[in-house]
Amino acid sequence: MTEVVPAARLGPPGRADGSRGSGGSPPRSCAVSDVLAALATVRDPELDEPITSLGFVTSAAVSADGDAQVRLRLPTYFCAPNFAFLMVADAYDAVSALKGLRRTRVVLEDHFAGEAINNGVAARAGFATTFDGEAAGELAGLRADFLRKAVLAGTDLVCRPLVQAGATPDQLTAMALGDPPPSRELGRLRQRRAELGLPADDRSPLVIDPVTGAGVTAESLPLHMRMARTTRISVQANTGICRGMLRHRYASAGIGEEESA
Repeated sequence: MTEVVPAARLGPPGRADGSRGSGGSPPRSCAVSDVLAALATVRDPELDEPITSLGFVTSAAVSADGDAQVRLRLPTYFCAPNFAFLMVADAYDAVSALKGLRRTRVVLEDHFAGEAINNGVAARAGFATTFDGEAAGELAGLRADFLRKAVLAGTDLVCRPLVQAGATPDQLTAMALGDPPPSRELGRLRQRRAELGLPADDRSPLVIDPVTGAGVTAESLPLHMRMARTTRISVQANTGICRGMLRHRYASAGIGEEESA
């Protein structure tokens, strides 16, 4: 018997237990809610949002034998294959790390490169091998570039209220990451910086260069904040466009979309 959750029916997702490893006889059963919690940690690299809240998860199933299957979808048939590969590979890694699973299969539907991506991820072949002769290399650099954009966008979200409250360039550049009041935006900025290996402790500068990690000077702050604002607006606009295109392409909401949006 297989537990299946289609896009039209879903309760609030549970939490994965956070432990690593899979294979062999399952020590405990793994529920669909565990799979969905794992998928909620997977982000669209460009939009910096979970694939669940974006509506990219069509269905998830876990059999009594511990076989998990996840089906994903994207806003268009021609979404960039490198972005798509990252999401499918990340989804596979997140789900297959759960305890209680014997096998994991992640399938990207309705995409021009779907067969190549699905086979490549299943074989753990990597992007360059999957698209041999077409890809210039693996995708670590692309992922880092988008994380830097996420840091810039997050800097705008955290600093804009401080500027509106009267913070001057000298005050802003003197602030540490632990100085602003706790918020979802601040936690997200800290996480993205940590993922890049940039300073992310309470005593590190609040405003940093997303490439070098060095603190931004008061003289450079106006240009830096303009770049941050432009990046944030661009990411939010692209997110809105992708949501609209996905709704136009598919009649039903994705798993976790209504709960997470």
